[in-house]
Amino acid sequence: MKVSYRNILGSLLSLVCLCSLSASAQGQVNAPPGKVEVGDAAPAFTATDDAGKGWKSTDYIGKKILVVYFYPADMTGGCTKQACGFRDDMKKLQGKDVEVVGVSGDSVRNHQLFKKEYDLNFTLLADEDGSVAKKFGVPLRPGSTIERTIDGKKEKLTRGVTAARWTFVIDKDGKVAMKNTKVKAADDSKAILKKVNELK
Repeated sequence: MKVSYRNILGSLLSLVCLCSLSASAQGQVNAPPGKVEVGDAAPAFTATDDAGKGWKSTDYIGKKILVVYFYPADMTGGCTKQACGFRDDMKKLQGKDVEVVGVSGDSVRNHQLFKKEYDLNFTLLADEDGSVAKKFGVPLRPGSTIERTIDGKKEKLTRGVTAARWTFVIDKDGKVAMKNTKVKAADDSKAILKKVNELK
């Protein structure tokens, strides 16, 4: 039986192409589709807040400077430091007409527990399917479940997705004035204050 090298080569090339297409398709599924850069119009988005109510970015854009910070998970080390930094600087930020929202893949209940435990004084948004993160191009990983003791009771906190720690500042014109993809959790609120002062 004669085997044509041309046929073998053709089959191998077809296989390589199919594998490449498959890998490309997988990458498109996993990678967030949005890509927001400084100077771009901020994407409009809606989410459920920590009180279980609908929250719209359009209610704030054009009226206040909006800080949207994405973080991995409630009740974890770096995320707690970041949230407490915003809590402690909230009066300064509000005095400069700034609205802060934290966004993670946690549920409304997780956010309620987190806010109560650390007396957080700003809104947290539940982005369990990662739809808000995707609009901003924030990388996502699968969610997870952690256990924490809160008020002497063991609680399981499950999140749908795990977002990267990215922070955006949206000015009153609705444009992205700052995009930080290398956030230092404990210093994030200070970096925002500095940026807001530059916008004045």
